[in-house]
Amino acid sequence: MPTIAIVGAGPGLGLSIGKVFGRNGFSVALVSRNQEKLDRLAADLAGAGIDAAGFAADVMDRSSLAAAFDRIKDRFGDIDVLEYSPAPHNPVPGITMAGPLEATADSLQPQLDYYLYGGITAAQQVLPGMIERGSGTLLYTTGGSSVDPLAAPPEFATVAIGSAALRAWVLKLHQATTGTGVYAAHVPLFVWIGTGGPETQADAIAGHYWDIYTKRDGAEHSYAAP
Repeated sequence: MPTIAIVGAGPGLGLSIGKVFGRNGFSVALVSRNQEKLDRLAADLAGAGIDAAGFAADVMDRSSLAAAFDRIKDRFGDIDVLEYSPAPHNPVPGITMAGPLEATADSLQPQLDYYLYGGITAAQQVLPGMIERGSGTLLYTTGGSSVDPLAAPPEFATVAIGSAALRAWVLKLHQATTGTGVYAAHVPLFVWIGTGGPETQADAIAGHYWDIYTKRDGAEHSYAAP
């Protein structure tokens, strides 16, 4: 049975992606900071007949993230899909938002740790095996400001910079893995999840990820509500 690892899993988009892939025969490994919350998400998926488990880790703590992937491999074996979408619904220690006039190297560094370095660390845990097998998928999610900084207010400057750095790395990863059997893509979301009609709901957006996974075409796939 194939396995998807969802880093940044929560009760919104992460859970919905788990349901979509789980309904299509995947086991689901859920990664975020809080084990208790992960256990509730895994129980929700299990109630739908999906094999799922949670593995607590902090994307800003590279050793804890690597250790979580070791536990995932012990539980499920090879990881076939990595979905990375850290989205802080609650304050993350050390991370602050700042506009361009207030931003400093110190306030920007945690955003780079959160988006870019966490994303690279997650990839390092699965990419060598994927390349060796000649198959695998890596999907990275950010907000639309990673593509269009003007899509968000000025106070999102540090977020836009950190997520844009991740986007640049993913696009280059897509380029580098072409022909290896490994597929990497960036998914920028130009929508506030759950704030409007059906197209803004997590279940609708999760279907976009399944389409990307099955079609494996192109380096970037934006999602925007009509």
